[in-house]
This record gives sequence, structure tokens and C-alpha cells, in this order.
Amino acid sequence: MARINWTRDELLLACALVVENGWRELRPADKRVQNLSKILRKLPLHDGAAADPKFRSPGSVSRKTGDIVTARLGYHGVTTKGGQLTREVVADFTKRTDEMLSAAQALYAGVASSELVRVPAQEGEGALGREGQLLRRWALYRERDKPLRDRKIQAVLEEGIPLQCEVCSFDFTTAYGELGDGYIEVHHRLPLHISGVTETRIADLALLCANCHRMCHRTFRGESWRTPAALRRQMRKSV
Repeated sequence: MARINWTRDELLLACALVVENGWRELRPADKRVQNLSKILRKLPLHDGAAADPKFRSPGSVSRKTGDIVTARLGYHGVTTKGGQLTREVVADFTKRTDEMLSAAQALYAGVASSELVRVPAQEGEGALGREGQLLRRWALYRERDKPLRDRKIQAVLEEGIPLQCEVCSFDFTTAYGELGDGYIEVHHRLPLHISGVTETRIADLALLCANCHRMCHRTFRGESWRTPAALRRQMRKSV
């Protein structure tokens, strides 16, 4: 089969394994490598590739852990040709170890639950952040869950709070009259790779207008998310 490049999601899991192994390469016989091989073959990233037994085999996973080790800044020895994306992910793990490990744990949990691998592509996935494509897709999917959205809106209305954007105070009813009545978008205050895969509480959700929601999710300088509070501060600076 033709060579299939590693995605950021796959590298996220492989690099986490290397970090947890003390930044040392892992061999094909290692059970952790064999387990990761099985997980990578399940990810909905390369249509039909898993039909080939060589795809993300323990041997290929082991070689990638070697690429990761040699891509680390300060490595003394012969470097392998792991590619630019491998170097970028390694740099992210070096600078933001806890955050990247949390993202890997969330990705593992998503695969274990079987929900993540069933989530279809979502409108607005956009450019990738450090956490990769699948966690971003899963977060958008969960935010668009209608029963969850309805519960949040109902809770706000019962408190007598108007349905308006928590960042810019935009009110759809005020702007559009009856057409906008009851409309608002729902956003997780923290993304999955920060909060971990938990049962979503109403308090974990924010109400946003479409523009502010997109800005909270927009990838900028490697960051694919920002909290509503951070976005509000950004707006004040730009005024």
C-alpha cells in the first residue's frame, strides 16, 4: 500500500506514549505499542487503510516512537526523517506537557467509549489546533446535542436571565424579533482536551452568539480554543 502520512491525532497518541516512557523509544514487542497499534487502526482518519495488516502495525508504531525521540530538542545522535508535523507535535509536548497528555487521555477515552469513532465530520471543524481533528470534531458534536442545548436554555430562562451572548451581550430576539426568539448557541467553557471526558453539567456550558462562538473555536497561533471570558477580554482590548 502507498505510504500514509501520520496525522496530528495519531502523533498525539504516539508522543504521549514516548513521554510516559521517559522519552525513550519503544519496541514492537512492547504491549503498549501493540495496544496503540490496535487503537490507531480504529481511528476514523484513513478510510479503508486498516484492511492492510501492515497499516500502523506494531513495527511502524515502534519506528514512529524512534522518530519522536530523535525529534526532541537537545537529542544527541542520528536523527530520523520523521517529518515536520512530528517535530511540531514533539515541540508542543515539550512546551505544554500536561495539556498534551490530557489531550491524549481524552482521545483514548473517546476511542474506549466508541462514541468518538462514530462521530461524523462536523461543519466548522476548520484548521487544526494542538489537540488534533478528532477531539475538535467530538467537542462540536457534543455542543450541538439538542437535548443538552435545550436543558441549558431552560435553566437560564428559569433564573430569569435573558438569552444573550455571554461575551458581547448580543440578543437574537432584540435583533431579529420573533424569528430570533429562543435562539442562542451553546459552547463548552473548556474543551475536551482540557476538561477531560466528563459528564457535561449545565454550568459547564456558555451561551454565545454565532460570531463569538466561532471566535472561541477559531485556531490562531496554534490555539484552537479560548474561553468566553478570555474572548471578552480580547474584545475589550480591541475597542
